[in-house]
Amino acid sequence: MSSSIRKSIHSDALTRLAQAIAVAVSATLAGCQSSGHVPQTDAAHAQNLSTRVKQKPVWLNEKPAPQVPQDVWERMRQGFQLQEGLGVNPRIEQQRLWFASNPSFLENAGERGSLYIHYIVERLEERNMPLELALLPVIESAYNPMAYSRADAVGLWQFIPSTGRYFNLRQTRFYDGRRDITASTTAAMDYLTRLHDMFNGDWLLALAAYNAGEGTVSRAIERNEKLGLPTDYWNLPLPSETQAYVPKLLALSQVVLAPEAYGVNLNPIANEPYFEVVEINQRMDLSKVAAVANIDEDELFQLNPAFKQRTTIDGPQHLLVPTSKAQLLTASLSTMKPEELISKRALKPVFDGADSQELAKLKRAYRVKRGDNLAQIAKANKVDVKDLQRWNNMSGNNLKVGQTLVMQDTRRKTTTVASNNKKQTQYKVKQGDSLYIVAKRFNVEMQHLKRWNPRVGQALKPGQMLTVSSPH
Repeated sequence: MSSSIRKSIHSDALTRLAQAIAVAVSATLAGCQSSGHVPQTDAAHAQNLSTRVKQKPVWLNEKPAPQVPQDVWERMRQGFQLQEGLGVNPRIEQQRLWFASNPSFLENAGERGSLYIHYIVERLEERNMPLELALLPVIESAYNPMAYSRADAVGLWQFIPSTGRYFNLRQTRFYDGRRDITASTTAAMDYLTRLHDMFNGDWLLALAAYNAGEGTVSRAIERNEKLGLPTDYWNLPLPSETQAYVPKLLALSQVVLAPEAYGVNLNPIANEPYFEVVEINQRMDLSKVAAVANIDEDELFQLNPAFKQRTTIDGPQHLLVPTSKAQLLTASLSTMKPEELISKRALKPVFDGADSQELAKLKRAYRVKRGDNLAQIAKANKVDVKDLQRWNNMSGNNLKVGQTLVMQDTRRKTTTVASNNKKQTQYKVKQGDSLYIVAKRFNVEMQHLKRWNPRVGQALKPGQMLTVSSPH
């Protein structure tokens, strides 16, 4: 295109633009004259425009972001949903009084649960379930994944064998899914959700059914309906244990809401994952894994208690490991040969979660004679009747002549460690304690605690005495 043609086009465009501006100005002036207004100054015109074109006040729609709690206990409190409309309830008050009179129970359960609570709270929040349910393992097992009841219920959530299998918790010689932290938590939430739906969204009835079974609660509701009586949880004729079960959880929730008011000292639990899932593709022994990743062996077992013989057989192809060690373990596993992760020890059946070699020496049998009863046998063998029933899967006291009872010797000795610069303390094992928990409580190394108590296995029993040495 020639320069003369470009100049002509540019000139025409400018002419058309000037004409358009002139028309707009004329229209504006005509509008001012017809309305009888004096043309405004630039400042007045700008002010008028600002009043007509109102800007949206952005700050009115911006809410300050809620602060993320640093402590899981506080996060849990914010998600409580079962406290409304409770009022004054003597059944709740009775349970709350017990917790206030026994502050160490919740404190110790919280210490044990510090490995798992964050995970459970997150799973509950994902399902929009009441966060009071994160306290259910306190009631069920005192947050001890190795807990075992007389009804053969096992794990944090205390599943009996049949219910465990219904919710896909496998149980073999080497692996028990009822003790699996993640699998049992998923199963418990599935079960609670199912019960919640079954009882028309009533969480109290769902909790009662979790304890007593849906059949027991359904029959109690039908009875009250026939008699024209209320069918809410508080008015149902339920077993005494179930009548205390729901008030116990509600009372515990109220204590957690204001622990200082009840003399309970809840140590803060960081609001962050305690463990991560590390995928594995081969059999390995937990002791070897612990050594590779510099993890305390007992702590690793506390995170993976479903592997009954501390070997990854029959279970999922992953391990739970402390978050701080996950990267190291992943890197180490990628460079190690399979044989380096397997010990040469022979696998033997475990008895009630304890060390198999130790129990082989401590187990003994008694043949029932005519005239025997459980109380006499327990007293003669210096064991508890409840333990005798548990070891032999007995729900009652009936015995048969010639029947063989298996017993475990609970009379264990401790070895005194002579030392000139250390003082010794005798510690009485409490329900749910493990070597890891005791070592952490006294701020000593696990290996030292084992050395001071050479006759003690991995599974501790309440009432057992441990020797603990500490500097003067």
